[in-house]
Amino acid sequence: MADAPSYHSRGLVNLMAELETRLIGTSPSPPLDPGIAISIPEGRSYVLVLFDGLGVAQLGHDAAGPLRRSHVATLHAPFPSTTSVALATIATGLPASRHGLMAHLVWLEETGRVVNTLKWVDLSGHGVSYDYSAVLPRPNLWERLRNAGVEPVTVQPSAFEGSPLSRLAYRGARFEATWDDHDLVEATVALAAEPNRFIFTYFWPVDFAGHVHGLESSQFADSMGLASRIWEGVVSAAPAHVTVLGTADHGLIDYAETDKVVIRQKEFRGLRFAGDPRGVQVWGDRALLQDLARATGSELVDPTGLLGPDPSPEVRRRAGDGLLLAPPGKVLLPPGFDKRLHCYHGGLEPAEIEIPLLVG
Repeated sequence: MADAPSYHSRGLVNLMAELETRLIGTSPSPPLDPGIAISIPEGRSYVLVLFDGLGVAQLGHDAAGPLRRSHVATLHAPFPSTTSVALATIATGLPASRHGLMAHLVWLEETGRVVNTLKWVDLSGHGVSYDYSAVLPRPNLWERLRNAGVEPVTVQPSAFEGSPLSRLAYRGARFEATWDDHDLVEATVALAAEPNRFIFTYFWPVDFAGHVHGLESSQFADSMGLASRIWEGVVSAAPAHVTVLGTADHGLIDYAETDKVVIRQKEFRGLRFAGDPRGVQVWGDRALLQDLARATGSELVDPTGLLGPDPSPEVRRRAGDGLLLAPPGKVLLPPGFDKRLHCYHGGLEPAEIEIPLLVG
């Protein structure tokens, strides 16, 4: 099994702890390794632009020049390397072992359903009624900053305002809706001009283009070019007292149709599946889980050690009876998992876990 990502010195969680410590003097997680932290200038306000899907591997793209030139260090996404887990880590400054949102698809016992934590629908597409704002621990990062006199602001596309995921991840932060990419840059820069602010700006097209069209597509090239222009626009226009940083939530790996391991055998129908295509949480008889691991060429492991230190009892209950780590070059697709995509992530390969630290 590949090593767990860093949660002590060079993880996304440590970047959030570094920024929180600079802004208010303390954080519940350890800050960045000093050798990395030294590359981040001190600021009176901070901007963090998250480019969804922009792993370090994506910086080699021809259209990624401005992003590549700003790359000062390589960090680790939390496990599983997927958006909802990373956003929860950003919102709390905690690893999944402590914030509890541990996968893209999560089994919520109280609802009796496996829930897509980006859209908050079940596997049949029906909405799940839930107290979204209470999913993550209190106080979250935004609430801790606000209580200490720092205003947290998230800059997002207007379509995300009021969504279940936004209510979950941005409780306590000001939500600034934007209408297009130009507006995203202008809002980020204007809001950062005020001292004692933390601006978190989210950019999604890289991830979308990779999933839907693949890394070799013209659509992906367009999205990378747009990400580069967004980055250049924010960096060039930000006031001198503002520190501008960029990072990602995970990287992307392209898979051919022949790389997709579809699990539909009759003997496995009694199992429950959640998690991610590169790391599938499974509930059921241990012997049957071992049979499934052999049938798919996967490694059956205890997931709790991958989620971060000190997993809570609730996390242990939600983690499943085992985790199937897909073999390199393969994705696992049980019932309810999306078979149509080009790119996947969620595992422990460097291309999934390694994310950039960009400094403007």
